[in-house]
Amino acid sequence: MAELLYRLGRACARRARTVLAAWLAVLVLAGAAFVAFGGTLASSFSIPGTPTAEVTERLQTALPEASGGSGTVVFATEDGSAFTPEQEAEISDRLATAEEVDGVETAVDPFATQAELADQRQQVEDGRTQIEAGRAQIEDGRTQLAAGQEQLDAARAQLDEGQTQLDAARAQAEAAGALDQAAPQLDAQQAELDAGRAELDAQAATLDKQVTALEDQSTTLEEQSAQLELSAPLLEMASEIRMVSEDGSAAVASVTFTEPNMSIEQQTKDDLVAVFTDDPVEGVQTDFSSDITQGVPQVFGVGEAIGLVVAAIVLVVMLGTLVGAGLPILTALIGVGIGALAAMSLSGVVEMSSVTPVLGLMLGLAVGIDYSLFIVNRHRRQLKQGDDVPESIALANGTSGNAVVFAGATVLIALLALNVTGIPFLGLMGTVGALCVAIAVLIAVTLTPALLSMIGTRILSRRERAALAGTEAAEASGGTGATADTAASGTTAPDGTKPVRPMSTLRAVGTAILAVVALGVIALPALDLRTNLPDGSSEAHDSTQYRAYSTIAEQFGEGTNGPLLVVADLPGEPTEAEALEYQVNVAEELFALDDVVAVAPIGTSEDRTVAAFQVVPAEGPTSESTEELVHDLRALEPLDGDVTLGVAGSASGNIDISDKLAQALPIYLAVVVGLSLVILVLVFRSIFVPVVATLGFILSYFAALGGVVAIYQWGWLSGVFGVETPGPILNFLPTILVGILFGLAMDYQLFLGSGMREAYAHGAPARVAIVQGVRAGRAVVTAAAIIMISVFGGFVFSHSAMIRPIGFALAFGVLVDAFVVRMLLVPALMHLVGDKAWWLPRWLDRILPDVDVEGAALERRHPHHPAGDADPAATTDPGATEPEPARG
Repeated sequence: MAELLYRLGRACARRARTVLAAWLAVLVLAGAAFVAFGGTLASSFSIPGTPTAEVTERLQTALPEASGGSGTVVFATEDGSAFTPEQEAEISDRLATAEEVDGVETAVDPFATQAELADQRQQVEDGRTQIEAGRAQIEDGRTQLAAGQEQLDAARAQLDEGQTQLDAARAQAEAAGALDQAAPQLDAQQAELDAGRAELDAQAATLDKQVTALEDQSTTLEEQSAQLELSAPLLEMASEIRMVSEDGSAAVASVTFTEPNMSIEQQTKDDLVAVFTDDPVEGVQTDFSSDITQGVPQVFGVGEAIGLVVAAIVLVVMLGTLVGAGLPILTALIGVGIGALAAMSLSGVVEMSSVTPVLGLMLGLAVGIDYSLFIVNRHRRQLKQGDDVPESIALANGTSGNAVVFAGATVLIALLALNVTGIPFLGLMGTVGALCVAIAVLIAVTLTPALLSMIGTRILSRRERAALAGTEAAEASGGTGATADTAASGTTAPDGTKPVRPMSTLRAVGTAILAVVALGVIALPALDLRTNLPDGSSEAHDSTQYRAYSTIAEQFGEGTNGPLLVVADLPGEPTEAEALEYQVNVAEELFALDDVVAVAPIGTSEDRTVAAFQVVPAEGPTSESTEELVHDLRALEPLDGDVTLGVAGSASGNIDISDKLAQALPIYLAVVVGLSLVILVLVFRSIFVPVVATLGFILSYFAALGGVVAIYQWGWLSGVFGVETPGPILNFLPTILVGILFGLAMDYQLFLGSGMREAYAHGAPARVAIVQGVRAGRAVVTAAAIIMISVFGGFVFSHSAMIRPIGFALAFGVLVDAFVVRMLLVPALMHLVGDKAWWLPRWLDRILPDVDVEGAALERRHPHHPAGDADPAATTDPGATEPEPARG
């Protein structure tokens, strides 16, 4: 690998303009790909196969109208007074216009909806009054019918008595033998009685019909009463849900989209916002939830610019020349430009979070500067030793470039291994980050040599060039060339100061104990880690998302910011009445749970087997009580288990994501550590060094998490870091931090450890080699770490609530790992074990290939030689010694 990179560096130096043109062409192509294929970046996350995702998928079939993405538009009067009729009319007009935006399904008018809710409640009261009046009328009718029945009964009794008398008279006439004479009169009386009886029968039939009709009315009235009494609890349980605040100064409009949140086009969001901002309603403040306004986070804000300026200052101080300082920044910017544009061009074909390209840019910028710096630093050192420019470039690429490749490989493994978690958005983050790191490595070993060739000796400061010219003049006049610097570089410490002595054992023990204790104390807050996705309360106080969140919380309750969607599978094939009864019974059990403020039915499927409810919790979507409520809802078995429940919504989705990440983290950590240990064993040809390097990373990792919890969850130093509202930590931060911080930690271990290994391979005692390696690499590692801290630290003040904690975790993690673990703890532990630090089983030593990461074999094949030497191969560094065989 070292020889290949040596030849690559020489070739790129010879064809510098071609290499530069090629990379610029790649940058242009990446930009063209983004313009042609770039799609939408989403502000939300989803994981297929989680309970929330399954409920959402079911809704797309059973209740399509409830499955689309949604957002909230919040209106509030600027002076806190109630909306005027004119303002209400203008807001309603804007919402009607918003429904015409392509991709918007509905934009609910809050004033009309609030009026409908009031009408429904009034209708219930009116209905109850009407039912009571109807019952009274029915009772009056029953009384009248009863009186009519009594009259019929009395008339029938009179007829019966007349019939009795007539029958007695007929019997007497027959007994007296005067029946024939009396027959006409008796028959006439009998006809009158029969006619009266027929009239009574007709009246009785009429009365029976009236009774039947009255009972039917009573039955209908009771059915209506039952229906009303079933509806009344639903309205009562939803009474806390309002669209307009009680004082009439704020209103909330719910906007639903035709696509899920992850698939909403950015143009749709922009057009929706423009409806309200292009022609604002006078006297009304309009704000939008993060579902609508959050797109690509701002990357180069003030904080990011300051971070880049700090990196530039560090480079100028270290390299002593503006040209040299600008080279790593230029290569890094070209690299992140290509990586970010290429990644965003994929957003048209894959679902990509808005954090993903920013994370790639953050990584690419940091490692791009560092990787180029390592090669530039080696090249400058060789130039000051008298090497000519082309040979120095090739040798720097073969030595430091080799370390860059292996360091980059470690980072790539850590990032690509995110795909083993089975979480799509996290795997995509790792892939995009790996792409940016891979581009940074390729640019470091190709474009950096090309630019170094074009710059020539201007990579050195004027003073350094003057000193080099004096040395060459002295050699040309026959001098020994053994200047103080040269002599020192060959016979004393790597930094040319004083002879190297190993640290004392007492100091090593004290350093190790203090480092472990200090990192352990810093890591303690990590024991209280809570994860979730940030809500509007985490945004900057001057942002529209925060204003929308706070207005809703103040005027409508915190839970309105994150309502839950509960889906119930109803038993059998219920009728409409049975479905309503099921809805009421389920809603009552939902409402009875702790921390539930309101329950409102959303609707049922066409076959009435699926019912959906909106459940408003007492607190916001990231609160502990809401998390507990989600678990309680999923554990609930309404109607003795006849009804099964599913829960969706932002709170449940975030819980599912956090649970999935927690399950995936151990597997991911094992894969990353396992593969990286193989690389480190291959590089250092040691068992102890890779193991202690990995254990040191664990300390750095938990210290970084502890710092994040203390600041972003507990609120310590919140004013310094701009933490507006402390809350749970970004749920994928612990996982993404493993991959990035482990890769960067192994970078520093590689650059410091390779110096130790090189000194040990050249014959230095083990404990002396440790000090030599630290002294040789501490300047460039310090500069590289400060650059990374400044770049990552710039993102701490990003406008995105997701980016800020990531930036801090990486900046603080690099600070702790580089300056405490790599420069203090690991050297101290290696000192304590001495030669055993480089022990490797003989069988393993025989099968491992020699990757020559420290470039010792390459330097033997291509020894240093002064510029202008007629026989470069015959000239070596005056202070150089023949390396001893490596001790395994």
